[in-house]
Amino acid sequence: MDSYTVNWLRNKLQNRIVVNLKDNSVMVYVPAGEFEMGDGHNSDCPKHTIYLSAYWISIYPVTNGQYLKFIEETAHDPPENNSYKEDDRAMYPITDISWSDALRYTNWAECELPTEAQWEKAARGPKGFLYPWGNDWDSAKCQHDKSLGDEGVRPVYDYPGGVSGYGTYNQSGNVWEWCADFYDSEYYRYSPKKDPVNFGNMLYRVNRGGSYWNGGAAYFLSTTRNKNDPTYRASNIGFRTIKRV
Repeated sequence: MDSYTVNWLRNKLQNRIVVNLKDNSVMVYVPAGEFEMGDGHNSDCPKHTIYLSAYWISIYPVTNGQYLKFIEETAHDPPENNSYKEDDRAMYPITDISWSDALRYTNWAECELPTEAQWEKAARGPKGFLYPWGNDWDSAKCQHDKSLGDEGVRPVYDYPGGVSGYGTYNQSGNVWEWCADFYDSEYYRYSPKKDPVNFGNMLYRVNRGGSYWNGGAAYFLSTTRNKNDPTYRASNIGFRTIKRV
């Protein structure tokens, strides 16, 4: 990312950004404090208040260009699609990535996968909205299966009207994003009140955010939980990174 863009983002986000030099990710600061997690609409996400320590989260999902650098430096197996090598797709989110692929990338980048709680707090923003942009569904603010001119996945900087209050893009729509946690439908009922992360040995890993495959407002809520086998790869699943303070 060029210095002009970084400076523009710094001004927009009141200087609360850093650049992770390992993979050139721009990351925004999410302060420590309590927030209400879950919305009570589904049985697996009852409302509850938790405390999160401060962290940095990448404003974009990991891109094809970043993942190409990772492959070149580590010789990690590439995804089945070849778009990660195309110059005009460098700023599209990397897809066809398993949970383990995402974890290996974060280790290389000296980052981590976000926990469910970290992902949701960033998506909901300081005001705790149900969608990154507010409490009401707006089909024009994210990439979904009925988007006009839909070509599937879109560049990570698309839909600036859907940016969260913390400054993160694409946390609703475009691609699902892997989180650190195992999925347990009952986890919120017994999870710790501070910095929860489910390291239990369940079958599935969590992903969040909805994708261009999906239709219907419920998929794109910041609170909606989804799950997949950690070996699963698809053209609508990617990830983003965090750094602890």
